Amino acid sequence: MIPTLILLGLVFGHRWKTTLVVAAVGWPLLLIATGVDSGLDFALGAAALAVANAAVGILVHQALWFLVRGVTRVGGRAVR
Repeated sequence: MIPTLILLGLVFGHRWKTTLVVAAVGWPLLLIATGVDSGLDFALGAAALAVANAAVGILVHQALWFLVRGVTRVGGRAVR
């Protein structure tokens, strides 16, 4: 499910390296454990798609974080 991995990236995007590793390892394991398919080619393809989808969520998270930080800081000073 693409939205699941995008949501993972949105929620945990601040720790993007860990999020990408969890997506690359966890998603193929979940699919194999639930009997969707098996095999090395399937696992590598699922991992690649999981990382790509999580990366979209991470990019949105980082963009929003940058935007919020830019709005709350004007001229290098925190706005209160």
